[in-house]
Amino acid sequence: MQAGKKPERKSRIRGEMRIVIDATSLLLRSTGVKNYMYYWIRALQEQPLGECIRLFPYFRRLSQLNHERSCAGKWATRSGRLLVNFCNIRGNRTLDLLEARADVFHASQNLRNPPRWRPRLTATIYDMTCWILPETHTPANVAATKRYGDQVLRRAAACTAISESARRDAIEILGLAEDRVETIYPGVADGFFAATPEDARAVARTYGLERPYILFVGMIEPRKNIDRVLDVYSSLSQAVRSEYELVVAGALGWCKPETVNRLLRPAAGIRYLGYVPESDLPGLTAGAALLFYPALYEGFGLPVAQAMACGVPAITSRGSALEEIGGKDVVTVEPHRIEEMAAAVERLALSPGLRSELGQRGRRRAAQYTWARCAEQSLAFFRRAGGA
Repeated sequence: MQAGKKPERKSRIRGEMRIVIDATSLLLRSTGVKNYMYYWIRALQEQPLGECIRLFPYFRRLSQLNHERSCAGKWATRSGRLLVNFCNIRGNRTLDLLEARADVFHASQNLRNPPRWRPRLTATIYDMTCWILPETHTPANVAATKRYGDQVLRRAAACTAISESARRDAIEILGLAEDRVETIYPGVADGFFAATPEDARAVARTYGLERPYILFVGMIEPRKNIDRVLDVYSSLSQAVRSEYELVVAGALGWCKPETVNRLLRPAAGIRYLGYVPESDLPGLTAGAALLFYPALYEGFGLPVAQAMACGVPAITSRGSALEEIGGKDVVTVEPHRIEEMAAAVERLALSPGLRSELGQRGRRRAAQYTWARCAEQSLAFFRRAGGA
């Protein structure tokens, strides 16, 4: 070896763990899980060397996050989907061979035949809504999620949950051992912490938002309680409705035709933006007078954490993880009671001092939800699960 020249680093150093993460959701149309996986994987890959992080299917580069399209290139997407479909054939044990040298395989809901032998199996618990509120999902989604519970979560050596609420629900419903499930909070993308008034003005110009607005963000599906959101706005006093628009941002998911009609042919004062690109969400959120997010159930409630990171006050639901994430720094309401929700919106809309106070408190609370912290805790979890 030439004097003074450093030896090349080998692809694997002694003691380095090999961790494989099923990133299939990044190739599909998705919202919450895809958002989590995208930022989580990027944060894991930015951690100091010591673990080898690989993705399944096998692609390396992540394009910009888009919930409507794949985050990989065209050929990586096609080949990845084909590989997943092949591995999902009943009884197919291909993954046992492909990943025999891995230490940990972190599975997703998209795989029906995760490895059974060599790698230690781990997984993430996002929420238990398909068990608690199955009527808010399609039958196919309920069946796939319950299969994930049986074939992955119950078999896994260890799991992470994105909130203590989701952890408790999974332990109770699936009968998991408490010491096998660890709570690791997701993060909020840096753009929300850094959003400026100019970002808000730029997004307002893009979407033609000329008045102050109350914001709802989320895929349009029954669990998000969008019909009651519209009912609440229509029940507000004329003074509030003349000052504030209701802005609804989110792609159409599974919902009643009547709900779609209410959004596409909205009543006065209601603006439906449809899908809003990830790059526009920080500015859209930062420009809101308040976030109104009375979902029926959440495993985490990312829009609430994003609003807090922007310094925007939030009204959200009691129960599930939403109270846990917002704590005493958000306003909580019963998500089935129109009058109670309307009173909370009126109070906050007409109280600039309260909005400012809640916004400041929320920003401080949101500082705990970072992807760097999530990645650091996740790597420690993988080391324990892999027996390192």
